[in-house]
Amino acid sequence: MAGQKNCFRITFATMDLHFVKRGGIIFYMKNVVLTFFFAVMLCSCREKQAEIVENPLEKPTIVGFSQIGSESSWRTCNTNSIIRAAESEGFQVVYADAEQKQENQIRALRSFIVYRVDAILFAPIVESGWDGVLSEAKEAGIPVIVVDRKIRTKDKSLVAGFIGENALEEGQKAAEFLLKKYADMSDGEKRNILEITGTADSSTAKERSRGFREMLSEHGNGRFSVIFCESGDFLRSRGNEIISQIIAYNGGELKIGTKKIDIIFSHNDAMTLGILDALDKGGIAPGSDVTIVSVDGEQSAINELKRGRLNCVVECNPRTGEQLMKLVKTVLSGGEIPAESYVDEDLFCEFDNLTLLEGRGY
Repeated sequence: MAGQKNCFRITFATMDLHFVKRGGIIFYMKNVVLTFFFAVMLCSCREKQAEIVENPLEKPTIVGFSQIGSESSWRTCNTNSIIRAAESEGFQVVYADAEQKQENQIRALRSFIVYRVDAILFAPIVESGWDGVLSEAKEAGIPVIVVDRKIRTKDKSLVAGFIGENALEEGQKAAEFLLKKYADMSDGEKRNILEITGTADSSTAKERSRGFREMLSEHGNGRFSVIFCESGDFLRSRGNEIISQIIAYNGGELKIGTKKIDIIFSHNDAMTLGILDALDKGGIAPGSDVTIVSVDGEQSAINELKRGRLNCVVECNPRTGEQLMKLVKTVLSGGEIPAESYVDEDLFCEFDNLTLLEGRGY
């Protein structure tokens, strides 16, 4: 402006921040554009007017994504699927790894609210305890979409919707495989099952277990019995620990009390791989001495299935990114989304021609 003096402009340019630790949470901010383009002109003109120059750049859509952790190849694939899908839509992503702790997730969600993201995506480690922070998001006008695992809230309006695997159906599929495998059992013959579940109070663990048990109860004619159940927290180390302790306590045998374990139903591949390590060390042949059914579909588990060391792997599809971004765009445009959306999933087992199976990519 001609004739003006003492004028200046302050510009904060694009910033790439990677792995910034704040309050115990690791934030991964991928190409987040913090453009606070701000111009203040102080004029000593006769009328002493001040003008603010507005940012000529359009504000990008920013989503906050809180992930449970990075405990498995499945989880890493899920994270990458969501971040890449968001970037392909031109969204900027603020990512927080909760490191398997609910308190970290709550802290991350509050940070997203303060940061004023346009939408919040989060994979809850457990079902309960979210009402407080979700109420804060609602008050701030920020829509929330739950990913992978479900939650329980007193007010269903606190979340826009859910997208992820159908854990109830996954448990049913695992049971259906056993019903087929043992269809020719003679009258009075029974099979004892050890169930190693996921994280306690997670919807995934609860629904997989419920689907599995209900299917066997309804169609198994009393031939199947879950004789022991313990949480392995979806961790390979815990799968190994549980089986190792059972073998050691029973003098090298895989049994509970006097009952031989015929089947192991493991809620994810990470725990299953730990189980295989323990069985190998104990001299027990997985896949033949004991039938093993797993869930996820990681390449490492498929490889073990092809080797005959697993009998069945129920797919839990981690590639939710593309469908999730469609939901995000609908919500941000003011539309409504289904309360629950599921991704397509398959089952792989010893009855299949596994040579035709393509690489899993995770």
